[in-house]
Amino acid sequence: MLVLSSVPPEEAPVMLTKEQLLASPPEDYMNDEQLAYFRQLLEKERKEILEGLESTTRHLRDDNSREPDEHDRATLEEEYQLELRIRERETRLLRKIDQALRRIETGEYGYCEVTGEPIGIPRLLARPTATLSIEAKERAEVEERTRRS
Repeated sequence: MLVLSSVPPEEAPVMLTKEQLLASPPEDYMNDEQLAYFRQLLEKERKEILEGLESTTRHLRDDNSREPDEHDRATLEEEYQLELRIRERETRLLRKIDQALRRIETGEYGYCEVTGEPIGIPRLLARPTATLSIEAKERAEVEERTRRS
């Protein structure tokens, strides 16, 4: 698990807004301010996921209700299964977030792992864990569809 140190508020850099980020000139791509913006965004999402996982664990552990009605039990079981599927998906996202945070630390964040070209601010805002540019992702999807056919 990736552990990040937090900067005291008085030493924290002034964060860009989403609008400022989108208006940044191309030569500023993945400068310190932009990286700080995405680090904060990823850390916030990571924290929310961890809180959700903890809440689910606590809920499942503490729920000792025994529903006498089989329909009520079935409904409760269905709700648990749905919650577990959601948390499983979030666990996979958590791994991607940790990988993105590592890429920020190594200076690889924001660049396509296939082409080395910038992924682009709009794409990273939509999917902060993206590792491929739109073009590389489209090519990969076409190749995948071709293999399935």
